[in-house]
Amino acid sequence: MPTRHFNLADLFELAVDKVPDRLALADPRREVTYRELDERANRLAHTLAGLGVQAGDHVGILATNCIEWVESLFAIYKIRASAVNINFRYVEEELRYLFENSDIVACIYQREYGPLVAASRSAQPRLQHFVRIEWNESTADDAALDPLEFEAAMAAGSPVRNFPERSDDDLYLLYTGGTTGMPKGVMWRQEDVYFALGGGIDVFTNERVPAPATASEKIDAAQPRGLVMIILPPFMHGAGQFSLYRTLFEGNCAVIPARFEPEEVWRTVEKYGVNVMQVTGDAMARPLADTLERLQGQVDVSSLVSFGSTAAIFSQTVKEQLQALLPEYLVMTDSIGSTETGMNGIRLVQKGDAPKEGITSVQAAADSVVLDDDFEPVAPGSGVVGLLARGGNIPLGYYNDPVKTAETFVTDPRGRRWSIPGDFARVEADGRITLLGRGSVSINSGGEKIYPEEVEGALKSHPDVYDVLVVGVSDERWGERVCALLQPRPGRAPGLEELREHCRGRIAAYKIPREVLLVDEVPRLPNGKPDYRSAKEQAKQRARDI
Repeated sequence: MPTRHFNLADLFELAVDKVPDRLALADPRREVTYRELDERANRLAHTLAGLGVQAGDHVGILATNCIEWVESLFAIYKIRASAVNINFRYVEEELRYLFENSDIVACIYQREYGPLVAASRSAQPRLQHFVRIEWNESTADDAALDPLEFEAAMAAGSPVRNFPERSDDDLYLLYTGGTTGMPKGVMWRQEDVYFALGGGIDVFTNERVPAPATASEKIDAAQPRGLVMIILPPFMHGAGQFSLYRTLFEGNCAVIPARFEPEEVWRTVEKYGVNVMQVTGDAMARPLADTLERLQGQVDVSSLVSFGSTAAIFSQTVKEQLQALLPEYLVMTDSIGSTETGMNGIRLVQKGDAPKEGITSVQAAADSVVLDDDFEPVAPGSGVVGLLARGGNIPLGYYNDPVKTAETFVTDPRGRRWSIPGDFARVEADGRITLLGRGSVSINSGGEKIYPEEVEGALKSHPDVYDVLVVGVSDERWGERVCALLQPRPGRAPGLEELREHCRGRIAAYKIPREVLLVDEVPRLPNGKPDYRSAKEQAKQRARDI
């Protein structure tokens, strides 16, 4: 048997061998065991190899969450190729950019996206192979791609796991849409991303798993079912993928709704006895909380023991609302991180423990620090604002972008290598890190730097506010003024002065919005992260219309 590595395919196969007959995945259409998932991934892997996909090649996946997404993912890794996550909301211009930048040679897509793939394929001459997932009885015309149907691809490949030995150095590639620019492909060694995001380090003790085989030692094979996790973030986002990886590497069951529908989520929790739920901030947590409040007494959520948020702001008011609705014994966590750093920190959410200024301070994760201008860690309690950074297991850089790689992945004068994606933070007296926000979206008003997340946290604590994004708009006197795009709760319309008064005592006076624009829906990306580009454009357009 080949040597096992800290490789995503190897770690998955360790779990398969430990609990082959345990339920691995369930989506609205079907369920598969670990053995079935492994065999189907083997089949697709052999078919892709037969088409000419080689180790080191890139294969795109364009689909909403489904079992086929997961089968495709592990098929690609089994042959040492890299999966390219494609945002299912992209328009042609964005898809053409991604095709060109990523150098993909094959694309697995849901049929409804076939016409878009066909219109964009010329951007990448290497893209020659297409596998179509039939979905929701779509009749979209994708004949120009001459695709291989997904189940035919399965039938054509061998179920036998007989692949060459893999490596810790095999590439994991994750495209991050970001909030301000075109997507960038973050390149990780698979060993590094396992320790940064995949469960190789205990987030509360910062202790490392010493050997690949120990990943399977966490699996209790005598337990008939394992824990049941519900995966809500899209797989085309890192939060969705790593919720999935950690579930499968530990031999648990992942329940996969096709799309995020809050009532269906709670019905699914009851149906499968879900134990763990992970969301991406308020964009998911707030509608889940409101819906559960409406469904009180109609659904049984007593199976839940863990509720966590990552990758986006998780407001104190939403935490408190959920804590009142969910079981008393439930553990709630709030964590921070980015595609370029992995996990930066986590916090256990205690009742009545409201963070200062409405933003979260977290216990630092392994190798995570806040650096000053000289690349030295800032002193706890000093009040110095620096840049959040991570050393140790960090990415290799951005694919096909040496300029941005040099800006983000920096070697300091002492030879230490850091990932510094641009998030400002400070270190509190107790050593916890408080994330203030991305410098690229900070607001400069009269020389004062304002981080949108601080202002958003203060506004979200108002009972009439459902969601909000804060941007800077041009101001003749101050350079920029703080403008809030605010989505009120149904039937509510809080006024500017009411909101300004609410913010006093929560944030400094210069941070308080000078302008509030009520909107039907705050612009967010599919993963729940804020879309500050769209928010700023909306604010500019409203100003032009006035």
